[in-house]
Amino acid sequence: MGLIRVVVLRDDQRTELVRVRDSAAKAYLRERAAAILKVAAGTPGAQVARSGLLRPREPDTVYAWLDRFAEGGVAGLIIRDGRGRKPAFSQWRQK
Repeated sequence: MGLIRVVVLRDDQRTELVRVRDSAAKAYLRERAAAILKVAAGTPGAQVARSGLLRPREPDTVYAWLDRFAEGGVAGLIIRDGRGRKPAFSQWRQK
């Protein structure tokens, strides 16, 4: 069995994650905040990935969210520019 990832949150971090989980405009931010809060509450990241979210995720995905939160706080959870699928037609691409 692998090591259990321990996440310790300060009160201000927990408050911010609860706010994001409950009221962020973007669903992906709400999901990521919920995952981090569950791991901080003691649920193993792999279990959160398999059955603790609206849909199953790879454990490595949840662990990547934990790493990004540790490095940049809630701002680290935001999808960065240049990520995701690019437009199929050049007329929609930004110049």
